[in-house]
Amino acid sequence: MRAEKRKKKKKILITIIALIAVFVFTTGGYAYYLWQKAASTVANIHQPIEKSKKRNSDIDINNQDPFSVLIMGVDERKNDKGRADSLIYMTVNAKTKTTEMVSIPRDTYTEIIGRGKTDKINHSYAFGGVQMTVDTVENLLDVPVDYFIKVNMESFRDTVDTLGGVKVNSKFAFNFEGHSFAKGNITLNGDEALAYTRMRKQDPNGDFGRQDRQRQVIEGIINEGASISSVTKFSDMFNVIEKNVKTNLTFDDMWDIQSGYKDARSNIIQHQLKGNGTKINGIYYYKVDDSSLSGITAKLKQNLDLKK
Repeated sequence: MRAEKRKKKKKILITIIALIAVFVFTTGGYAYYLWQKAASTVANIHQPIEKSKKRNSDIDINNQDPFSVLIMGVDERKNDKGRADSLIYMTVNAKTKTTEMVSIPRDTYTEIIGRGKTDKINHSYAFGGVQMTVDTVENLLDVPVDYFIKVNMESFRDTVDTLGGVKVNSKFAFNFEGHSFAKGNITLNGDEALAYTRMRKQDPNGDFGRQDRQRQVIEGIINEGASISSVTKFSDMFNVIEKNVKTNLTFDDMWDIQSGYKDARSNIIQHQLKGNGTKINGIYYYKVDDSSLSGITAKLKQNLDLKK
């Protein structure tokens, strides 16, 4: 029975969508070991959140119900609780084979749910952790957050170094934090990848350009992760994930999503929250345009099969 199970799962693929989440693949005699190690890792990074009040009923992944996930890139440094500097909300629909994605600028001026004040959305994590950030995003976009993946942005360094570097396509040349980045296709080590994803003020597209560079690094990590072949690298990657990732996804959830929703990755539609920068009491904020927000909300709800 066990031998049959090993044969069926000879190639293991577990995808933790996020930003850093590379899960893996292999064939050969150590496949069962990796399966157990992956399950153990996911159990250790599991963190539950409250059920969304935007849902009237539970979703059923086995039935391929559309679902949403909020990816939180948190810049947690020593002696600093951190802020959610990268927020990417996605809806995934297996039946239409479509993933809708919107990045939320870190300076977005909005109500912080549970705090009783209006502030930059990235402060929600510092005020109330994952739950307050989830509640605030739900309120801003008027959509449910079914799952979240929180990644410590510092882990970019360890992840990239474990993989031996990642390839990106820099849209312009710039210098940042002691590193020089040429225009075009370049390969980054861990320190360079972290700096590449942090630079914002020199980018003509501001926060949107920064988010694009973060996505490039994540894609590079996934591409490099798919070619991992040694047990040592697998073990190192699991250790990085265990130290830097939290999610309410279970191991079974991940397996069901990988097997039942993989076609939705072939059609990714990205949206941009249009708005304008402004200063209030000398502090910079990004105020989202109401018509842009309502239009994106409608598209996200449609992909979740929710009423507008």
